[in-house]
Amino acid sequence: MSAPATATAPEKTFFGHPRGLSTLFFTEMWERFSYYGMRALLILYLTEQTVAANPGLGFDAATAGAIYGLYTGLVYLLALPGGWIADNLWGQRKSVYVGGWIIAAGHFSMAVPVDALFFIGLFLITIGTGLLKPNVSAVVADLYPEGGARRDAGFSVFYMGINLGAIMGPLACSALGEGYNYHLGFSLAGIGMVAGLIQYRIGLKHMGDAGVLRTDRSPEEVTALSTKFFAVTAVAIAAILAFGFAVGNGTLAVELPTIADTLGSGILILVAVYFGGVIFFGGHTPEEVKRVWVIVWLFLLGAVFWSGFEQAGSSLNLYTRDLTDRTIGSFEVPAGWLQSVNSTFIVILAPLFGSFWVWLGQRNANPSIPAKFAWGLLGLAAGFFVVSWGAANATAEQGAGMHWLIVMYFLHTCGELALSPVGLSAMTKLAPAKRVGQMMGLWFVSVSLGNLIAGRVAGGLEAMDPSTLFRSVAMIIGGAGVLALLASPLVKRLQGGVE
Repeated sequence: MSAPATATAPEKTFFGHPRGLSTLFFTEMWERFSYYGMRALLILYLTEQTVAANPGLGFDAATAGAIYGLYTGLVYLLALPGGWIADNLWGQRKSVYVGGWIIAAGHFSMAVPVDALFFIGLFLITIGTGLLKPNVSAVVADLYPEGGARRDAGFSVFYMGINLGAIMGPLACSALGEGYNYHLGFSLAGIGMVAGLIQYRIGLKHMGDAGVLRTDRSPEEVTALSTKFFAVTAVAIAAILAFGFAVGNGTLAVELPTIADTLGSGILILVAVYFGGVIFFGGHTPEEVKRVWVIVWLFLLGAVFWSGFEQAGSSLNLYTRDLTDRTIGSFEVPAGWLQSVNSTFIVILAPLFGSFWVWLGQRNANPSIPAKFAWGLLGLAAGFFVVSWGAANATAEQGAGMHWLIVMYFLHTCGELALSPVGLSAMTKLAPAKRVGQMMGLWFVSVSLGNLIAGRVAGGLEAMDPSTLFRSVAMIIGGAGVLALLASPLVKRLQGGVE
């Protein structure tokens, strides 16, 4: 007689997904908590007068905008070397963990009221985010080796973690930073990152081999490559710190806006050289070359979009603080709380947009990729027209109502949902097979370039009133949207059947 079969407990899941997804969900949630929490305070601290009850650094808007643009631009630009380190030296799993601790160290450096430590902290956060941000998504994908719809659903759950963190961060850090002390707000961002790292370390047992290093190189070759890479990195970091110190103490008479402009020009030149090499010397088929031209077009439109959208943390944050009536009864809403509106709308609207695209697809009426980019730009422009209208009658004595900003963020979110997810997907579909990773990296470069421009635009608040500035931004972005819409049929033909 055979022994009775023993029942095995079903494997625990996270909303029907691998348990490892819960670990990555909360890791990214806390990382975004720290990033957006600190970002909500950054330009406010940079421009706050040093004689105030809660003093800042007292920079003018142009200098503060340049610092903001350099920081946010480098955060996305360093995703390129961060991905390379994961692919060749550490694997995505280790890169996420090390990057998270570097981010936490940066926030805690900013918590110390010493100017030099503040800027060192910003530098550390750019490095840490460059390691963590691109690689945590790669580990999510690794949890679903079968790919398909289940992976897409897993990313949808993961995306909710991103936005929960982006909602909570500004609310918590602004309440503490604006209400009491900016450095306490920065420290809270660091505490949030540490919380994410603790649960990440505990949850590693649920992730199997997702995110481990996979390479054909021997351990000795990896060690040798690592030694060379970090030797070069150490020299580069030392040079950057020395340059920053020389600029800070006046040894080098270079203004920060000039540095930001130079970096932006350098990025454009490098991107042009890269695309030129791929198109003319890459050895691709005519069909692949046409699709690369589409990527060039989407890159440019994406940079224009992010140059406006990312003003949420720069010019729009300053406008919220200085020219918006934020009183509800006897309570004054912290300016940074308005930074949570966009993410709140994403949580509400993302499922609706997804269903809407499916509904249009079933009726063969789904807009093409370039057309969705155009509508994204037009939605962004409409938002800036709204806030320009509200700013037209705002004064320091009687600010504009918060409802103008809420309507603007609604329109900006609609634009983001039309463009951002589509852009990520389009890079994977349009890129030549051997260049998918490179084209995904270039998408982040477009975000980096847009952030640099957004910071520089914020400096314009000293030269013109907000209504004029926002109207000018709306007209430029709206013009780009109209051009993109008119060009979309031609661009669609270059896609060669890619939908």
